[in-house]
Amino acid sequence: MSTENPASGLGEGTRAVRAGLPEPVKHEPTLPGPVFAAHYHLPGEPTGPYAYGRDQNPTWTLLERAIGELEAPGQDDVETVAFASGMAAISAVLFSQVRSGDVLVLPSDGYNVLPLAGEQLRSYGIEVRSAPTGGDAQLDALDGARLLWIETPSNPGLDVCDVRRLSEAARARGCLVAVDNTLATPLGQRPLDLGADFAVASGTKQLTGHGDVLLGYVAGRNPALMAGVRRWRKIVGAIPGPMEAWLAHRSLATLHLRADRQNVNALAVAEALKGRPEVTGVRYPGLPDDPSHKIASQQMRRYGCVVSFTVPTRAHADRFLDALRLVDDATSFGGVRSTAERRGRWGGDAVPEGFIRFSAGAEDTDDLVADVLRALTVAAD
Repeated sequence: MSTENPASGLGEGTRAVRAGLPEPVKHEPTLPGPVFAAHYHLPGEPTGPYAYGRDQNPTWTLLERAIGELEAPGQDDVETVAFASGMAAISAVLFSQVRSGDVLVLPSDGYNVLPLAGEQLRSYGIEVRSAPTGGDAQLDALDGARLLWIETPSNPGLDVCDVRRLSEAARARGCLVAVDNTLATPLGQRPLDLGADFAVASGTKQLTGHGDVLLGYVAGRNPALMAGVRRWRKIVGAIPGPMEAWLAHRSLATLHLRADRQNVNALAVAEALKGRPEVTGVRYPGLPDDPSHKIASQQMRRYGCVVSFTVPTRAHADRFLDALRLVDDATSFGGVRSTAERRGRWGGDAVPEGFIRFSAGAEDTDDLVADVLRALTVAAD
């Protein structure tokens, strides 16, 4: 039976604006406000969708429906589960899908909290292997694995792997695949359509885009696998607040506008950086000569808002960051206001001391590029 519905023919912008909205009711708001409820009226047997606030909430329901419509447009068989943060969503997949004796394959160049999760899983008797994202190197670690975790583009190095190729190889070995889609967002990449079992993301970043919400989600098609994810949320109580869920849903309506401007800005910054002699290692999948561009152009519709590059020293990086006027020195990415940081200050990432992770916001392109170039000039003096 076909899983297509009429929404599959809508454009991305229209879909983002309308995603998850309830049927219109006279005198009711188009997007109902957050439902603050720890419990619900529940006489008799506990039937129906809403019984207790840790299990379900009408505000989550609308948000989860909206994200599902973006991750898999027009496909009604996709289920989404929202979480209190991106790491809560990541943990839900990892801890619900692998058990003692299983093998988990992680990226060796992924988000720097992943190794902490790997350490915890090892203590439970799980074998954890790792390999770089670039060159589809995780292929060599798949034999006997239960779950392959992909992060593409990788954070912060921005390498890209072939999700379809890895998913097909994993499936042939009976291995599940989860893709961290945080940097790409559903408007940049759809992991479920590329063969993944799970699309996972931190909604804290570009999905919501305003730096005021912590959120995460898992989307997938297999009801049994998603039941495990939902059960894990129930056990650990890693639930989003209704206000956060409502703010996230409200923000989805501008995702396509923000993503388009931020992608333009990221490419412009990357191109400007390549012209500076003191800057090395510029990475952005949208650059035609970037090592990741070929495969990124085959599976991504937008290349994201993050650029990485290196200046000669830690002190040089600090001077550059201090000289910026339109860019905040902050550790997140994906917001409407540009941010940048010297990533090495946290440890855990195999990057040079002068490595910068730059997130392009929605400022006017000329203003943003001018600010970056001016700050580089100040830092070089």
